[in-house]
Amino acid sequence: MNKYLLKNAKIIDENGELKENINLYITNGKIQKLVNYENKECIKEYEEIDCTGFYITPSFVNLHTHSPMNIMKGIAEDISIDNWFNEKVFPYESKLEAEDVYWGGVIAAVEMINNGVTAFADHYFYQESVYKAIEDTGIRGDIAPTIFGLADDYKKQLKESVKFVEKYNGKNSKISVRLGPHAPYTCPGDILKEIIDSAKKLDVGIHLHVSETKNQVEESIRLTGKTPIEILYESGGFEVDVIIAHGLWTTKEDLKYINNNATFAFSPKTYMKLSMGEGNIYDLKNKLNYSFGTDGAASSNTLNPLEQARYFALNGKLLKCNASDFDILEIWKSLMNGHNAFKFNTGKIKEGYDADLLIWDLNSVNTSPIYNPLTSIIYSSDSNNIKYTMVQGEFLKYDGKLKADVPNIIEKVQHIQEKILLRGKGKSKVSYN
Repeated sequence: MNKYLLKNAKIIDENGELKENINLYITNGKIQKLVNYENKECIKEYEEIDCTGFYITPSFVNLHTHSPMNIMKGIAEDISIDNWFNEKVFPYESKLEAEDVYWGGVIAAVEMINNGVTAFADHYFYQESVYKAIEDTGIRGDIAPTIFGLADDYKKQLKESVKFVEKYNGKNSKISVRLGPHAPYTCPGDILKEIIDSAKKLDVGIHLHVSETKNQVEESIRLTGKTPIEILYESGGFEVDVIIAHGLWTTKEDLKYINNNATFAFSPKTYMKLSMGEGNIYDLKNKLNYSFGTDGAASSNTLNPLEQARYFALNGKLLKCNASDFDILEIWKSLMNGHNAFKFNTGKIKEGYDADLLIWDLNSVNTSPIYNPLTSIIYSSDSNNIKYTMVQGEFLKYDGKLKADVPNIIEKVQHIQEKILLRGKGKSKVSYN
């Protein structure tokens, strides 16, 4: 592994605290030490990067996405959420092949790296293709194979998902695995409990969609007398580590079921685009353990959790008529909180932690002048301000340039797009309601 000295940097930690004039040493993928810039010592074996005027922060986490859906970015626009799923996404997905998923995952990973994301929680199928895409791009991933309990091949899906977890759990330090029941309404009754019981036996967590829309919650109460959160609780879902995608319409009454094993992944850009309503998360955010995901690029169009955090803050201020709430520090800490949902040794700039870091150049027209660097990052920055993205001590973006062969990836993706359109829509095994 390379040895790096990030010289004379300004460091912003996971709590938003700023330290200046720091030399940061990285060895064997880990942060070895932080010393004052004035401390002269032998550094010949380290590759130096002059960070004078730059800011170093922990990297970002995308806590909920469907990375292969990058292959369908823009395929379903300006339609209702029911039609988005049932007339566009599910029918096209039904004819996707392993190669489609691989290249969708690759271009998604590269987009995330460009946006400063070094780890993401994925929820999709053809999980072997997703695993390979993660390995080939160098990013970190947490893979949850999607399981549809109402599909006619549910038992086969569960069996294959269990086999996947058994095969890959602990195999790669940058890839973790868990089970991915789609949602309580597509995994009803004892099916959800069966999946969660399997996760317990495997000693892994789960990742699923819960209480996405008001209609989901109302239908759940009408059919079962319980909210989706209550169903998840009674199925043992809070007895394991659980990533709750969205939870937009979580209720106050649901709070008694939720514990610290759960991390909510908010994706406000999707909620706006698909007109999913205000929900309750802006009222309940101080009582929920949350960070941000992007959902798939077919709904959010970009894979940038910083953008999602920005929308969350602005929406919150607007909806709650309170300009002083959803403040910069709260939003930054929530972004950083995504690291805590994983088993990776990341998210802090401290000795012994893995070096998953971003180096920011805020000396640009879009971010200058800098009164508060966190303000500049959260409200003004874009991917061009991220000069370096490092994962476990390896640069995947260096001096503004991605390590990946971007022209080749785009060419492959365009070829896959042609094949998808030629195949057309198929018949989905499930429906959204």
